[in-house]
Amino acid sequence: MLIGELSRRTGVSARLLRYYEEQGLLEPRRGPNGYRDYDEDSVVTVRQIRALLDAGLPTGVIRSVLPCARGEGPGFDWCAELRTALEAELAALDRRIGELRRSRDALAAYLARS
Repeated sequence: MLIGELSRRTGVSARLLRYYEEQGLLEPRRGPNGYRDYDEDSVVTVRQIRALLDAGLPTGVIRSVLPCARGEGPGFDWCAELRTALEAELAALDRRIGELRRSRDALAAYLARS
């Protein structure tokens, strides 16, 4: 299918689909005319990418975990690399949440003194 059809079926803009390709997340074939040609599995792959982005994962991590993704949820084949990558991302989020809480508490303290 062409990029417009994949965009229509997934609700993801053609621009984002090209970005996913640049990031190594999607690999379309090229027709003799140079047009991108996506297979049926690309619909599921795009939905997996969207779900992983919604979970807060950066594209570099998605590139490494996408081969383990199964289904549209996505579910995963739990290889050691996948677990390590997701645990690292979770730890980074926990650190960021802690930083945000400290910043919030500092701002709230400033406002309480006024």
